[in-house]
Amino acid sequence: MNYPEVGQTVEIHSYKHNSKIHRIWHETTILDVSDDVIIGANNKTLVIESDGRTWYTREPAVCYFFTKYWFNVLCMLRKDGVYFYCNLSSPFVYDQEAIKYIDYDLDVKVFPNSSYKVLDEDEYKRHTVEMEYSEEVQEIIHQQLDILIQMINTRRGPFAPGFAQHWYYVYKNRILKR
Repeated sequence: MNYPEVGQTVEIHSYKHNSKIHRIWHETTILDVSDDVIIGANNKTLVIESDGRTWYTREPAVCYFFTKYWFNVLCMLRKDGVYFYCNLSSPFVYDQEAIKYIDYDLDVKVFPNSSYKVLDEDEYKRHTVEMEYSEEVQEIIHQQLDILIQMINTRRGPFAPGFAQHWYYVYKNRILKR
């Protein structure tokens, strides 16, 4: 499998199951790469929506992409704490152009107190029919949602105390050295 290099700036491309682009994040700096994860960070990066609309992220974020799990995690550092936005998605691929994954609609928002809310269940149900998610994909998504919630509840991986702050510190120091 291909991986970007630490220090490299890459785009992130989110697709839907029908192979259509969903969203592009213009610049993410790679902070760590292993056989299991890629960790990156960005701040006020340009985001391009599938309909051409653009906007900029409002706060620094640490991105966590798994090679084996069907979800990724965005840790958003805000004044009142770290919020997490988790996308149920295919594991990523990197093709020298961008980190790419398929977004499977379901999201989990985690608040600074570790409470969470599952989002976009209606969109998931609609796309299951419209885009003909196979039984296998549906089963994987539900199993992975359970794994994600267990990770949130046990505060492992990107949900561990101090995780996002540590990687944001690494990011700030890397950016300052450019």
